[in-house]
Amino acid sequence: MKLILAAISSTRPHTKSDAEATLAEDYLARASRTLPCQTHNHGSEAALLTWLDRQASRTAPVLILLDSRGKQLSSEEIAALIGHHRDRDTQTLVLAIGPADGWTDTARNRAALVLSFGAITLPHKLVRVVLAEQIYRATTILAGHPYHSGH
Repeated sequence: MKLILAAISSTRPHTKSDAEATLAEDYLARASRTLPCQTHNHGSEAALLTWLDRQASRTAPVLILLDSRGKQLSSEEIAALIGHHRDRDTQTLVLAIGPADGWTDTARNRAALVLSFGAITLPHKLVRVVLAEQIYRATTILAGHPYHSGH
C-alpha cells in the first residue's frame, strides 16, 4: 500500500527555513521505512478529485478527509485504520488536508472517512506536521516499535 498526504494549498515550493515542511517531511521519511509515503499538493479541491479519478490501479484510491467536523480517533485507532487498509490490499490511501473554506459536500460524500484532530482550527502547515507525525506514529504502532508508549 502507498499512503499519500495530499493538501489543497498553494503550490509554491517551501524554502529551507520552512520549519513545518521540513518537520513533516522528516516524519514521512521515517514512516516510509515501513510504508511508502508521498505528498501531493493540489491548487483546488476539484484538482484533487480529478487527480484521484486519474489514478490508474486495480482499485480506486481510498480517500480520508481531514476536517474539524469529522470523527476523532486516537492514535491507536488511526494505526488500526491504516493497518486495516494495508491488510485488505488497498493500493493507495489518501489523507487529504482541505481548503481554507472547508470541503464541499461532493468531496465529503466521496470520502471513506472524515477525520478530525479536534474542534479547534489549525493552520494548514501545522495540520500537515500533525498528520505526518500521526502517520509515523501509526507505522510504529503497527510495527511494535517503542516510539508510541501509549500516552
